[in-house]
Amino acid sequence: MIRLLGHSAILAALVLAAFGAVAAVVGVRRARSDLLRSAQLATYGTFALLLVANFAMVYALVTHDFSVSYVAQVGNRSVPVFYTVISLWGALEGSILFWGLVLAGYSAAVVYLNRDNHGSLVPYATATLLAIGVFFYLLLIGPADPFVRVSPVPADGPGPNPLLQNHILMGIHPPLLYLGYVGLSVPFAFAIGALLSGRVEDGAWLRLTRRWTLAAWAFLSLAIMAGMWWSYEVLGWGGYWAWDPVENASFLPWLTATAFLHSAMVEERRGLLRVWNLSLIVATFLLTIFGTFLTRSGIVASVHAFAEGEIGYWFLSFIAICLVFSLALLLGRSQALRSTGRLGGVASRETVFLLNNLVLTVFTFTVLLGTVYPLVAEAMRGVKVSVGAPFFNRMTLPLIVALLFLLGVGPALPWRAATRAELRERFAAPALAGLAALAAAFALGTRHPYALVAFAFAGWAGATNLGEFRRGAAARMRAHGEGPLTALVRLVRSNGRRYGGYVAHLGILLMAVGITASSAFRLEVERTLRPGETMTVDGYTLRFDGVAAREEPRRFVVWADMALLGPDGGPREVLRPRLNFYRTSDQPITTPAVRERPHEDLYLVLMAFERDGSSVTIQALVEPLVVWIWIGGVIVALGALVSLLSGRRGDRPGRLARGEAVRVKRVPAGTAR
Repeated sequence: MIRLLGHSAILAALVLAAFGAVAAVVGVRRARSDLLRSAQLATYGTFALLLVANFAMVYALVTHDFSVSYVAQVGNRSVPVFYTVISLWGALEGSILFWGLVLAGYSAAVVYLNRDNHGSLVPYATATLLAIGVFFYLLLIGPADPFVRVSPVPADGPGPNPLLQNHILMGIHPPLLYLGYVGLSVPFAFAIGALLSGRVEDGAWLRLTRRWTLAAWAFLSLAIMAGMWWSYEVLGWGGYWAWDPVENASFLPWLTATAFLHSAMVEERRGLLRVWNLSLIVATFLLTIFGTFLTRSGIVASVHAFAEGEIGYWFLSFIAICLVFSLALLLGRSQALRSTGRLGGVASRETVFLLNNLVLTVFTFTVLLGTVYPLVAEAMRGVKVSVGAPFFNRMTLPLIVALLFLLGVGPALPWRAATRAELRERFAAPALAGLAALAAAFALGTRHPYALVAFAFAGWAGATNLGEFRRGAAARMRAHGEGPLTALVRLVRSNGRRYGGYVAHLGILLMAVGITASSAFRLEVERTLRPGETMTVDGYTLRFDGVAAREEPRRFVVWADMALLGPDGGPREVLRPRLNFYRTSDQPITTPAVRERPHEDLYLVLMAFERDGSSVTIQALVEPLVVWIWIGGVIVALGALVSLLSGRRGDRPGRLARGEAVRVKRVPAGTAR
């Protein structure tokens, strides 16, 4: 019954989405209000049907209905309910099912929030979202059908991938990633809608798109940060970013979306970069589909990869269709996409934004090249080529340093051109802050040139962005006689888009400092200890007190009791690095013990142990400022939230397209439809 309900809901969603896409296009071209309304209802109906299909799958998982193929693949009676539910997105078919739900939800939200917008832009965008949905719903009734009947029905299943049931972050990271990935379909839909409707000159699509892009970018930022945290807390290697191909796949659309958020302001203010903005949005969407292809095609080996099979060809075909269609529209509208403004002087905000986008574009191509080259080399020549962290670090470090520099330049410059007096006034204090950061880093032992420059530019950019808050608050205090805190709050509230961006900049700077410090000052010691023996790492003394173990329903857990000793030789606290042995995995899953403090982390890994408890091998790492990476990620999201909550009256849905209304034919009541 559950299998039939879920499969029928997906099939009905496919039919409804296809009808809605056609109805939206025909309705807007023939000015038929009845068809436009039908397209809206089809969008809502598709969302309802995907909700039914997803709830059916969750019910099948929780009730252990192993007659459903996906449950037989990832279900297990001993797995706790929480991990059973989140296994919905733990393998190929379930992840596509959840993707379809998120896409249908975004589509319904776009239609609802723009229900009073009678221009041609929104119907074309609706048709685009529904067409994207048709592709994913085809997958769900074809190569990624999660509701296939299993016969004979097994008594139990293998359970989800052990890595996906080893930490609560697996209940957070994938949904955030889907909200970011799928959310970037919305700006793509509006871009295609603008090209189809011919509305590329008045900026309506940009105003409609900004908040959707910002929301998706915020979700994707949090997803990347949560993935880094999961890698740090679960994989037991002491790191948080390995330039894994699937990690790169999530980073690529983040880079292009970041570039778009900056260049969109240039188009709004100066009438520049129209082709650039549309191209960035198309590239961002295609990179999300490319990332999905990498994860689900089985073409790369990764802890993130799900499966292999013919589904990869479906994604490649969809990417090719979207690319050709988008390029054709861009070429067809090339005359209307000519810029109307000019760049200001060299020392202007629009020039810095252009440089920022150039660096981000080079960054994107560098990461894309390093990710794709091994796949192309193997496909073309049959040889395996490894492109690892050394390549990415060597190629991207100069770009990261350049971005840190630009983060400190752009906010302080005016639109058009700055005078020499303005440059002296706005950059004197940040320059001193940068020199102070450089001196502090050198005094603490940093000798790597890029690390020194990164600390210097982080100090420079931090002072610049904080200076914008100080300057704006001081102006309000003089003009309105407000206190410092009141002036600051009202300043941010009155221009949240601008100051939310500065908050996000500060979060990125904190992450950069944490990454640089944890890389430059990391210390590592590995020792084999017997009970009662101690080891020392960077002033920490650890004593091995013994090995313990316990049997859990789904795994066997072994841990070492490591006492952190105080100055008096007595234990201050006990850290317990673990190894988790899952019945479905040949290799144990490491769970490190992490003692987090604002200035540094003490990170312990149980590498090996003797069965009789006579000795263990412990790896101890000290990594400075790691916690500020996670704090910085949260601040980035906070900045995005501040920008989202700000609003100009002209940005409200329903007011955007009044200059271009579609004349619609009213269909009399009772007329056949």
